[in-house]
Amino acid sequence: MVQAAARIAAFVHRTPVLRSQSLDRWVDARVFVKAEHLQRVGAFKYRGATNAVQSLSDADARRGVAAHSSGNHAAALALAAETRGIPAYVVMPKNASAAKQAAVQRYGAEISLCDNTLDARRAELAEVLDRTGAVEIHPFDDERVIAGAGTAALELTQEIPDLDVVVTPVGGGGLCSGTCVAVAPIRVIGASPHDRASTVADGLRTGCSARTEAILHEHNVEQVVVDEAAIIEAMRVVWERTKQLIEPSAAVAFAAAHASSLDGARVGIICSGGNVDLDALPW
Repeated sequence: MVQAAARIAAFVHRTPVLRSQSLDRWVDARVFVKAEHLQRVGAFKYRGATNAVQSLSDADARRGVAAHSSGNHAAALALAAETRGIPAYVVMPKNASAAKQAAVQRYGAEISLCDNTLDARRAELAEVLDRTGAVEIHPFDDERVIAGAGTAALELTQEIPDLDVVVTPVGGGGLCSGTCVAVAPIRVIGASPHDRASTVADGLRTGCSARTEAILHEHNVEQVVVDEAAIIEAMRVVWERTKQLIEPSAAVAFAAAHASSLDGARVGIICSGGNVDLDALPW
């Protein structure tokens, strides 16, 4: 994790830790928000993508990089590749938001669209890899990506060293895996939406891999599941009380913190991203 932090330091923002007394009262705890919604590409994903891309040998880097992603990893990988001066190939579902597709295109990646199923994504990515010879950078099932993601929590504990608990959203589990390794033995809560398939938290519509599931189990991560009403409420609370633009996937962590009995604890929340599709707001 320390090596990953050193590798990416020149490329990522060291995001601030935000405080809000109003948020403290809502959660019933002292809350310290690691503001990864202010990271480059608007999400923590840039950390993992950058660590993976910068870890490549020159020979592998020349082949370019590829992944399938509905949004934030796609943009993160595209920018990480552009920064290193190598090509990027991204498979996105046809229903990915126009805003997220535009972001990927701005960073110069080649986009291949596919049907909105995991099988379709995998099949299209296999064709892209065969055609280009690119190196696959998985959105979360990759040790380099996990280590890069964990640097957000590492920075949080360096700035706020006496936390009682850290809360992260969980989709594929890369962020939560990196977090629990970075902050051990601090208690970690992993927050998930109740209905992954259709949740408003579109960045969490997947499940953990065997790798990330094993890491969460090894570190005794507590799983808290929240419903759509709680996610939307949390998103609105953060917008209104902190004036910070966070996306629904990030709001899942705030909703879980609110639902947990934290009783005045010192709570770190990894605010995972701020890429909101303004044409699809849930209110």
